Amino acid sequence: MADPQVEKASASSVEAAKPAGTSRRLVYIIGGAVVAAVVLGLGLGLGLGLGLKNRNNGMSSSSGNSTAPTNSTSTLPNVTLPAIDSFLLPDIRNDPPQVRYYSLVLSEGYGSPDGFGRQMLVINGSYPGPTLVANQNDRMIITVHNALANEATAIHWHGLYQNTTPFYDGAHGISQCGIPPGQSFTYNFTLAGWMGTTWYHSHYQTQYSDGAVGALVINPSNATTNADGQPAWPVVTAPNPPQWDADFVVLLQDWYHSQSQDVLSLYMGPNGPDGTQGDEPTPESGTINGQGQYLGGGSYGNFSLQANTTYRFRIINSGSLGNVRFSIDGHPLTVISADGVDVVPLEVAGVQVAVAQRYDVLVRTNQTTGGQFWMRGSVLTDMFTYSIPNAAYNHLAVLSYAVPSPSSAPLNSSAPDPGPGVPGLSDLGTKDYTALSPAVAAPVPDSDVQYVVQDDFERTEDGSYFGYMNGTSWAPLEGESTMTLLSSSSFLSALLPGPSYPQGQYILTSPSLQTVDLILYNLDDGDHPFHLHGHRPWLVGTGPGAYEGQALNGTGAMLRDTHVVPNYSWIALRFVTDNPGVWAFHCHIAWHMGAGLLMQLAAQPSVAAGYGLPPQVAEQCAAGQGAQGVNGNA
Repeated sequence: MADPQVEKASASSVEAAKPAGTSRRLVYIIGGAVVAAVVLGLGLGLGLGLGLKNRNNGMSSSSGNSTAPTNSTSTLPNVTLPAIDSFLLPDIRNDPPQVRYYSLVLSEGYGSPDGFGRQMLVINGSYPGPTLVANQNDRMIITVHNALANEATAIHWHGLYQNTTPFYDGAHGISQCGIPPGQSFTYNFTLAGWMGTTWYHSHYQTQYSDGAVGALVINPSNATTNADGQPAWPVVTAPNPPQWDADFVVLLQDWYHSQSQDVLSLYMGPNGPDGTQGDEPTPESGTINGQGQYLGGGSYGNFSLQANTTYRFRIINSGSLGNVRFSIDGHPLTVISADGVDVVPLEVAGVQVAVAQRYDVLVRTNQTTGGQFWMRGSVLTDMFTYSIPNAAYNHLAVLSYAVPSPSSAPLNSSAPDPGPGVPGLSDLGTKDYTALSPAVAAPVPDSDVQYVVQDDFERTEDGSYFGYMNGTSWAPLEGESTMTLLSSSSFLSALLPGPSYPQGQYILTSPSLQTVDLILYNLDDGDHPFHLHGHRPWLVGTGPGAYEGQALNGTGAMLRDTHVVPNYSWIALRFVTDNPGVWAFHCHIAWHMGAGLLMQLAAQPSVAAGYGLPPQVAEQCAAGQGAQGVNGNA
């Protein structure tokens, strides 16, 4: 194979390649010599929260040293906790391929997940939202109703490929326009190729930080046809795969006591949330399956399991900033999957999970003394730049099962973590890149083309703070999405191979089937969990400092949809553009994405344009054109 073409779209080349006459305005970066193309809406109304009309709650922002208020000042409905048994999944693995219907309602509510009362966004009235379970080759038809008064929404099905249905990916401004207030939208897709543990969440502004999240589990299927009667996607499993008896979902989330749009506005403002611009907002607390403990308030989830049973714990970090450590006192964890990819089993004391990442671990309920054990979800502080008073990060839930000689001694919430009960075990960290290897090591193709993308943050001339990908900061189009624009021949022709800037959007285009190496160079002082929609890249290299042509290695490379790039370092992601569509590539820290740290990949856009656009997608974009609060601009 010939040497791959190398493209580096640096900040200096952005302006040279940017088409003349763009309606997006340019903002000079303070302290820099280059002019950055800042992809902004009108009046700096950043589409992920800045400039939005506040929700009318009549409540002041809370701080870390406040006490929990009652609901007496709120007319909103109380948020409910899902039933405890809803986290224990039904076994549907042997069901034939079928159409599964779901109805989700996004609304406002008043809740106190950790004992501190605040306004929230919830799905079907609960936090977290209902767990959705299906099998590979099923068709999912999910109607989402937006019951918010003055904000649009969109729901993203994290990690799912959306083969031939990129317009149902749920990324606001990219795959669809927002669902206007009071309206509904039906997502309709067949589960081809993807299986494992994931989650769904609002992909509009920072709504998911306010509680709009839920678990999504896709089981493998040995069916020969899918729900549409078409040939089924083949299932590739490891020889002698691990066995388990039941599935248990665990959502871990850092938790803020103020509404996310207020938090984001502080973060992007001239003084930051703590007086220093650029410091990410530090959360006050955290939750395990919607429950936490803050200043003596809150409650403990109590999960009753069967003794001498092997459970598959499906662990999801659905948070906004912090890494979260999961462990169970006296029980080792055996990691068997990461982001839906089966791995060679690895026994650990605990798993440290970055935002948007998932791990599946096996836990054997075989202890002979005790009967009750702490399940721990500890929000780690390694991503925080400042501390706040009275923060509560060590959150607990009770795991109980019958043992031959149960102890009557109550659990002590202040007792230190005793460890897994097996000496010599350590944690799986967020940057332990070589600790895991895929259970089925498929050949990794050589790359055809290579791009280098830099991420950083800068202050603009008006004092605002934005994230940049190769000198561009993202905001959604108004009354349009990138997918709807594919129906325009002029837009298609503007998607040049490599980086281009049609409609002020920074898009990396692969016009035909290619294997791409994307080198992500992190110029920031913090780590970033980056997520590529529609694909699951291999990690083929990583190193400190700038990438200077170091050799990349696909042998035994790990695939996952969310990869962590360390501070002042680079990672190399390799993927095949075999899934036509326009896909977001962004940092999954809510505040970074809200500040514009996002770019787009157009994979075979001409093929994607041929899929046609469902009428409801075009209709909602038309409904949103010129409407305040619908497309993210005030």
